[in-house]
Amino acid sequence: MIKNMLRGAAALSLALTPLVLPSAATAAPASPTGAAVLALADAAELVPIADESRAGYQRESFKHWNRGLDFADGCNTRNEVLLAEAVESPTVTAGCKLSGGLWKSYYDGQEVNDPAKLDIDHMVPLAEAWDSGASTWTAARREAYANDQEAAISLVAVTARSNRAKADRDPAEWMPPLPEAHCRYVGEWTATKLRWGLAADQAEADALKVYAEACETTVVHYTPAP
Repeated sequence: MIKNMLRGAAALSLALTPLVLPSAATAAPASPTGAAVLALADAAELVPIADESRAGYQRESFKHWNRGLDFADGCNTRNEVLLAEAVESPTVTAGCKLSGGLWKSYYDGQEVNDPAKLDIDHMVPLAEAWDSGASTWTAARREAYANDQEAAISLVAVTARSNRAKADRDPAEWMPPLPEAHCRYVGEWTATKLRWGLAADQAEADALKVYAEACETTVVHYTPAP
């Protein structure tokens, strides 16, 4: 229940329109935990620009799925995300096997009632994270990134079809097929880059700027990862 509330609040915060949006110069001050809130246009400007390199990348460099947040529930990260994001809760049997339930894939608006037909998408794909700075991280930090449930936007349950269409592409190359999802998606992408201190290449930065201009009421909330 707490995880559901956390994820729902994070998604809602990106859709709400406050009376006054903070600018880069007047952004809400960071809390003791480092949490920040910015208009999308200003948040996008904080993402550093750097050339990307895929050299040395292996998916296995990001250990996932691990034992998740709750070691006692017997579920790995994938299943914990599925449980957290279910519109209707699935049946859970021994070994955290899930059946039934209902999910709404926000990338394409599809409803899914079979957990096996869902992928857990890394908002910023693992290869893109590697290209953007994760290549210099320790193995432990890459594992934390690949299983990040502390930020509700880092991992999202979506249709396998939409996730595989996205692959490792950034917003300059791919956007969700549902137009209504674009502002939320760009806000969550930007928040994830800022949370983990990842860079953007020039084409990606340009795309974020274009979408930010169209999504002028979108607000980005993020807390830097430990």
